[in-house]
Amino acid sequence: QNYLDNFWPDLKAAHELFDSILQARRERESESQENSRKEYPEHLPLEILEAGIKSGRYIQGTLNVNKHRAQVEAFVRLQGFGGKETG
Repeated sequence: QNYLDNFWPDLKAAHELFDSILQARRERESESQENSRKEYPEHLPLEILEAGIKSGRYIQGTLNVNKHRAQVEAFVRLQGFGGKETG
């Protein structure tokens, strides 16, 4: 802000961009404070997920992601299946 005020006081676009970035940062910080109690935002309420697992609509498992090829390689190890069976 000081740099823009001192060296580019008439450059309106740069001041607007700075204000936009500052506002986005403030919003992100406020969201992170709201979600600080949770490890990640919930997609569905816990009650719905539990009911879905019990009814068989959803399955429960562990997501395993290849750390070297995370964008293209992952699998889910289903709970309740022994050995190396995956889905």
